Amino acid sequence: MSDGPNIGRSVAETAKPLRLREALWQARIEAADRTGVVVDLRDAEMARLEILNEALDPLFAQVPDQIDLFDRGLSKGDTPRLWIDIVAHVLMGRDKRMYRFVQDTRHGRIVLAESHDSAAIVKAVTDYVARRMIERERAISVPPLWEQAEVKKPPRGLWTFAFGFIAGVIVLFGFALFAALRTP
Repeated sequence: MSDGPNIGRSVAETAKPLRLREALWQARIEAADRTGVVVDLRDAEMARLEILNEALDPLFAQVPDQIDLFDRGLSKGDTPRLWIDIVAHVLMGRDKRMYRFVQDTRHGRIVLAESHDSAAIVKAVTDYVARRMIERERAISVPPLWEQAEVKKPPRGLWTFAFGFIAGVIVLFGFALFAALRTP
């Protein structure tokens, strides 16, 4: 009879760690599945951005070689991105199917275009590249400020100083004359 309670206890003791062991094993499998899903989503994002990058090849083939505004490239990381230039890039939306074309400004990030269709993003990037090229042309064609100011105006402060100096000399001379005439 003494064997009965000991056998029951040893089975109960081995049953509890076995369940915990199984639960840990199951938790590890679930974590690995979630990690696999995250990796699969990231790979899917990169694949969609690579497809968009290839769709942009004809556009960037038309950009003249002397224009070095654009530095297109894919960056891998927590958030994969397709960089258009130093301030604009395309990333995937929260649902991992929507393209989001954004630009970083000094006031924060602005969304230039957002679509599930890559053709709409290609059009938005094309418009953006055209605007940047026009901005570059305007910046190059405007003469520098020192060339614009050809007509030299005399410094205004010089005339004010000269007038004040002459007025001060006259007032000082007047006081000296008044003081000299007053003394007997």
